[in-house]
Amino acid sequence: MTAPVPMTTAGRRPRLRKGVLHADLCIIGAGSGGLSLAAGAVQMGASVVIIEKHLMGGDCLNTGCVPSKALLAASHAAQSARQAGRFGVDLPEPVVDFARVHAHVQGVIAGIAPHDSVERFEGLGCTVIQAAARFTGPAEVEAGGQRIRARRFVVATGSSPALPPVPGLAETPHLTNETVFQLTELPKHLLVLGGGPIGIEMAQAFRGLGAQVTVIERASILPRDDPEAVAMLRDILIREGIALIEGAQVARIGPGIEVELGDGHIITGTHLLVAAGRKPNMDGLDLALAGVETTPRGITVDARLRSSNKRVFASGDVAGGPQFTHVAGYHAGVLIRNILFGLPARVDYTALPWVTYSDPELAHVGLTESEARLANHPVQVLTQPLSGNDRAQAERTTEGMAKIILGGGGRILGATILAPRAGEMIGLWGLAIQSKMKIGAVAQMMAPYPTMSEISKRAAGSFYTPGLFSARTRRIVGWIQRLLP
Repeated sequence: MTAPVPMTTAGRRPRLRKGVLHADLCIIGAGSGGLSLAAGAVQMGASVVIIEKHLMGGDCLNTGCVPSKALLAASHAAQSARQAGRFGVDLPEPVVDFARVHAHVQGVIAGIAPHDSVERFEGLGCTVIQAAARFTGPAEVEAGGQRIRARRFVVATGSSPALPPVPGLAETPHLTNETVFQLTELPKHLLVLGGGPIGIEMAQAFRGLGAQVTVIERASILPRDDPEAVAMLRDILIREGIALIEGAQVARIGPGIEVELGDGHIITGTHLLVAAGRKPNMDGLDLALAGVETTPRGITVDARLRSSNKRVFASGDVAGGPQFTHVAGYHAGVLIRNILFGLPARVDYTALPWVTYSDPELAHVGLTESEARLANHPVQVLTQPLSGNDRAQAERTTEGMAKIILGGGGRILGATILAPRAGEMIGLWGLAIQSKMKIGAVAQMMAPYPTMSEISKRAAGSFYTPGLFSARTRRIVGWIQRLLP
């Protein structure tokens, strides 16, 4: 979904001359990054062409962030009913009407879609072409029979689910994030291939709605996150009834949704969801004709997001970097400064946040402990259990933690939070890292009571605990008290 932009007078429109459409900026891909860039650029006075061959809003709106969070919301509602007894409120086992859950998910998409629609962007002053784009040269693109020449091009085509090279997978009916939200009946036993954020979120969502779920992961689940926090989340998932098979090689996938592991063990389900990574969408763009260099990871770009053709930039997943919707939105700001104002703006992922929307949520920003040690920082780790938080006690959600990574002099390098709504709390630490704050700034912050966010202040305050309650401090206080009248 694009960032909200106020409706203003329509921008300067591209001009058609001798059959060729001329624009300041041509954006290929109408996902989150492309639309954020288009909305900003056109209202700042640039003439903009948007080319999209499929759905406006891209993966985030139609098959990613929005439908997944809508499905998780339904799952959380069911789980809340099951767990109400801990508050003395006994409810019957929830009855899940999955057709209505599907309608809820699609209704959320429909409610947001007008914000990303052709009509809205045409109204802003963009020219929208709904067709596949391909480069015909270093400064020209063709789409739907229309030639487009622009001062600058931005490829923002996103990514698609990658299918691992497992024998039999291509021939076996399977789901990806592009098809799983089309289900109108609840799977009886969902096998999830991949234990990354998408796999874990969907596993917990379908389990909460009543499906049997097995996750198969070749390494460990959520390998990018802090192992201590992942271990706590793993225990929660297992208690909820999700079968986690980690360190498993898949030898074959056969008919009837049958997964054979490397040790010969066979797991049979009713549905298979493949969540084993993503690949950049570059097919059919003829990037070589534009002199744009690529790798299997995506378009090769510099810190300004420029490709080997300085007229062509890349944004979001196709740029080969972190694959998050908020990164695509961040890229839009970098590109506006580069393309519209000629400023040498560069990407900086020092304060990059990410969240796995499990229950509880697992959020991180900056360096993990292992990354900080590999970078030879003088690492100090502050931890605070969620069980020490009064709001968590009141809501009976005490499994979680905050883990703060510090460098020399108390400089904040990274943070991990495992807690309900951790994604809402991690922004404080992102701001602290981006602003090069030291831990004292957070420790001195006044946090409202009782809130989950107090865990951040308490973790920061623990930095001073050894010194404040030391024998030296007691001696100093004793001297001062004897001197005071």
